[in-house]
Amino acid sequence: MGSEPPERIDVISRDEAGTLAGLFAKRVGRSGDDVAYCEHVDGRWKEQTWREMAERVACLRGALARCGLRPGDRAAVLLPNGTDWVAFDLAALANGLITVPLYANDSPENAAFILADSGARLCLIDSAARWSTIAPLVEANGALKHVWVRDGLDRVTVLPRGRSRLSALRDALAQSEPDRSELRCAPHDIATIIYTSGTTGRPKGVMLTHAAILWNSEASTRLIPPLVSDVYLSLLPLAHAFERTLGYYLPMMAGSRVVYARSVERLREDLKTIRPTVLVAVPRLYERIYEAVRRETDASQVTRRLVELAARLGWELNEFRHGRGTPPGLFARMMLWPLLDRFVARPVLAAFGGRVRIAMSGGAALQAKVAQFLVGLGLPIVEGYGLTEAGPVVASRAIEGSLPGSAGRPLHGLEVKLGAQSELIVRSPSTMKGYWQNEQATAETLSADGWLRTGDIAQIRNGSVFITGRLKEIIVLSTGEHVPPNAIEAAIQNDPLFEQLCVVGDQRPCVTAILVLDPEAWLRLARDLAVDPADLDGPVAQEAILSRLSAQTRSLPEFWQVRAILATITPWTIEDGSLTPTLKVKRRVIEARFEKQIDELYRRIAQQRQSVVPRRRA
Repeated sequence: MGSEPPERIDVISRDEAGTLAGLFAKRVGRSGDDVAYCEHVDGRWKEQTWREMAERVACLRGALARCGLRPGDRAAVLLPNGTDWVAFDLAALANGLITVPLYANDSPENAAFILADSGARLCLIDSAARWSTIAPLVEANGALKHVWVRDGLDRVTVLPRGRSRLSALRDALAQSEPDRSELRCAPHDIATIIYTSGTTGRPKGVMLTHAAILWNSEASTRLIPPLVSDVYLSLLPLAHAFERTLGYYLPMMAGSRVVYARSVERLREDLKTIRPTVLVAVPRLYERIYEAVRRETDASQVTRRLVELAARLGWELNEFRHGRGTPPGLFARMMLWPLLDRFVARPVLAAFGGRVRIAMSGGAALQAKVAQFLVGLGLPIVEGYGLTEAGPVVASRAIEGSLPGSAGRPLHGLEVKLGAQSELIVRSPSTMKGYWQNEQATAETLSADGWLRTGDIAQIRNGSVFITGRLKEIIVLSTGEHVPPNAIEAAIQNDPLFEQLCVVGDQRPCVTAILVLDPEAWLRLARDLAVDPADLDGPVAQEAILSRLSAQTRSLPEFWQVRAILATITPWTIEDGSLTPTLKVKRRVIEARFEKQIDELYRRIAQQRQSVVPRRRA
């Protein structure tokens, strides 16, 4: 992937940048001939310098201007990660437009809703096939005047009326001249409208300014200063605020290189080829890596025990170095660990490329067992907490002095406090301007003096933030007890048998759970139980699964305990509407899909309770 430049820091401040487009211009001027991006094109890895990217941005600026788009107009982008996404975003920002990102793996219905709600006048889309799925849903959208198809129109099957707004990107570029004029944006202009994932309803458009995103990026650099020599592996969708700030604008601020992974399926190959120094990912990626390591080591009992010993001893040493817990014995520290590190831990970490210095995890809480296992083997995981409305980072745990279970300390200059029901409330220069065309939701979330209600239940201890649940997701039992489903789910998922789950029980007498089992783990358990793997509802299987689940939750309060389960091995996906594009479970969708089965669970629970109530004598 090319020679490595010397380690140095070259951060462009937000004051110097002014705007996101200004940040890019400053970086081009400072590092023009350095490699900025790398992606896999036509069977090979292709590098692009900052100056080469600037030429592409100028061409796109000219094409956008020729369409008649003016500052403040919305320009949507529906592309997979890559330099086309980045160049379009920078061109739109430079012309004073507002970028509206759409997830490439989202449903056509959601994409059509966002296009209509944002009033996007232009959309850059990757393929004719994708356009054909969205086109029937946007015909009534009068705002959308132009659709650019990056890969050409050869396979378009659904045409817009009059064919006036559909064209190939290459034709739009060929018909215009590069535009290198002055930037047409200001620090407090809206830079982007990012739509929330919509786990509990319709997504809302979060308005973030240039200044807000720059402040959040710069504040994040104070936690772990980025290096010019850093190589970021981009895997999360650029439509996600976490990836966009920490995996796109922050590397630009630092002059670091970004390499775009080909896919999750080819991630292991890409890690070995790219050898990144920085990973930015959601917990599910690290969980998949953990599961893959466990599967591979299960083939040999000796290997499995060695890896488990290395992870456990490595974690104990990590805790001791951070002033927590007692140190392992002298033999373990001086003799055993060096051998395990060299011959066990390092070979496992080689799957990451062997030089990761920061592995960021955000978007949701990382399971404790996964964090301890990977950190124990030497992967420097940095967990954080944030939300799109906050720009997005609120708090993070630095590698040194991290506190397990916490989301870390707030960014420097960001204020936090607890409101009613222990809701975390934050204020900073990176807070959103509001929700797009939704004054009611804005007023409910953002106070006049800039305090943002996060909707998350939290504790603040010794300056660290601990997230304990979501207000909107709190289950209120018919007994009046309040139950946080996230806490129960996090405990259950410490057992690798449980792949996905959704705890339910609102206005019911107790808690139940819908479970998606890991197919391989379930086959092993079914074999041990001598039951048919297809018989998930049988009494033996049900008792064994519930017993495994209860083993993970026995330390939780009595009224949090799961009393009945519905198990399946059919995974929930983005495509079937069960998950958001960021892989969060849509509770309302799951509850609606399994409504009849849930009712049946509670009917059985009621019958069981009635059967144990002693009858009165006549």
